[in-house]
Amino acid sequence: MNSPISRRTVAVSLLAGAAALGTPGAAFATPSPSPTQGLPSRRHRHDQPTIVLIHGAFADASSWSAVVERLQRQGHHALAPALPLRGLASDAAYIRSVLDSIPGPIVLVGHSYGGAVISVAAADTPQVKALVYIAAFVPDVGESALELTGKYPGSTLAQATSSQYYPLPGGGEGEELIIKQELFREQFAAGVPARTTQVMAVGQRPIALAALQERATAAAWKKLPSWCLVATEDRNIPPAAEQWMAERAHAHTVKVRAPHAVAVSDPAPVTELILRAARSAC
Repeated sequence: MNSPISRRTVAVSLLAGAAALGTPGAAFATPSPSPTQGLPSRRHRHDQPTIVLIHGAFADASSWSAVVERLQRQGHHALAPALPLRGLASDAAYIRSVLDSIPGPIVLVGHSYGGAVISVAAADTPQVKALVYIAAFVPDVGESALELTGKYPGSTLAQATSSQYYPLPGGGEGEELIIKQELFREQFAAGVPARTTQVMAVGQRPIALAALQERATAAAWKKLPSWCLVATEDRNIPPAAEQWMAERAHAHTVKVRAPHAVAVSDPAPVTELILRAARSAC
């Protein structure tokens, strides 16, 4: 087994030029409780698709909070499941099991690494009618997240992360990456209030290095209409890489001057793009 120092060196070199995973903001903040919190202001229309929101690395489902509130006010049903962040194939299989439990049409949304997950999970899942990529990976078959982030310069993620280790079911250790708390705001959530990012940094979910290295086995965007949001201030995934992937997918694309965690810092344009996709799926 390699020593922790040599393994860390490998992790950093693999992530050099890796995706500028961005900057979340207010969406991670927990809103003040109220008697109607979490309830949509309009009755859900059953002819509308269910919107399923998949978070990425160094985040959790709460990163979608501000977007969910806006979708609910528009009468949409939204679901934001937790992603294991352990391997692309296994994460996609888990999300596919969630999709299989939902009746009716689905709009599937992915942020960051979650974009790779939805690209695989939506393959051969007929109820998915549209894909939305929010500062996300849009891989083709055979591509990995690390490979795509290295296509263009601009990511500073390698310098901002550290490695930690966890036991594998069959024995041995797996390596996972986490953003150093003191660098979290600058790397992932620039522009978001410091108090919010301090909470986000504490609650961030690490991702297995193997998940970022694993190659996609399907590319659902080749058959489904897609929408992409490019975060022009992203420090995890280079914005040029996001733009290139969006163009390759022939996606309806918007640019927002925002960090990687754009759903937190700028939930309004994120919600509007999702609503455009939802209208196409009705």
